[in-house]
Amino acid sequence: MLPAQGKQAAAYLCEVDGIVLKSTGSWLQVAGSEHAMYSCRVRGQLRLRGIDSTNPIAVGDHVFFEIQDDGNGIITDIAPRKNYIIRKSVKLSKQTQILAANIDMAWLVVTPELPKTSTGFIDRFIAAAESFRIPTGLIFNKSDLFKEDLEAVQHEYIDLYAPLGYPCFKTSSITHEGISDLHEAFSGKVNLLAGHSGVGKSSLINVLEPELKLKTGDISRQHLKGKHTTTFAEMHPLRMGGFLIDTPGIREFVNIDFKPAEIGHYFVEIRARMHACKFNNCLHENEKDCAIKAAVEKGEINRVRYYNYLSILRNEDIFR
Repeated sequence: MLPAQGKQAAAYLCEVDGIVLKSTGSWLQVAGSEHAMYSCRVRGQLRLRGIDSTNPIAVGDHVFFEIQDDGNGIITDIAPRKNYIIRKSVKLSKQTQILAANIDMAWLVVTPELPKTSTGFIDRFIAAAESFRIPTGLIFNKSDLFKEDLEAVQHEYIDLYAPLGYPCFKTSSITHEGISDLHEAFSGKVNLLAGHSGVGKSSLINVLEPELKLKTGDISRQHLKGKHTTTFAEMHPLRMGGFLIDTPGIREFVNIDFKPAEIGHYFVEIRARMHACKFNNCLHENEKDCAIKAAVEKGEINRVRYYNYLSILRNEDIFR
């Protein structure tokens, strides 16, 4: 517990610490000790610290707050973050929004159709998470719907990413395939769950935590995409221990600006071989004696991953 920092005892009951579960504008829902919940606002001067984002506090932040005599709280300080992810502000393109903080694992929910999640998008998501030092896993959802050709596509995706060290799970909120494996993988961790609208995030969460009863949306027949059912990030405590962060659309999150020299570091198979390139500043595109291009030709690096690396390098459209 922090000291009162000069405040009079009559102004508040005590100062405690907690974790931010939800933000709805000027008010934040904070979980304190013994699962007590508090509605909190941010102290004015905390907003003026030069934090380069539209929100000084995000879901997952550990905060210190004063409990007022009306039962509400005033957040006075934020504990240092171990990591965080950002996305560009929709209305203010030069500013960023902190989407969530202190994440142990970022999971991308993937479907080969209804809607389609391309490998280009998967690799952009992985690179974005890697840039924030967040481990990534893939959840291949709606497995009950995909037979024959689409089932083969699912397995191709898994065969591509599992050998690279990314945990992969096949799941279904209908048949409950893979749900017990997810329980074990999520237990005791702060897990961020992301994916295109319509991939079944909310339905999956409802199976993992039935008491939440999150709103689910239908697939738009016109565009074969889901209707947005989540408008802000929210963190839910898990019965098995840990938390699950449900996020809104992630298009802005993956569209962060990478420096060209950094991108190769976010592809594990490229990072492992780049030291063998002739030039220290090799971008693995047109340079001579490039170890990465040689590995692609030998089949040691999957061509799909390499082409996705090039698409990020060239800032091409990844929503194809």
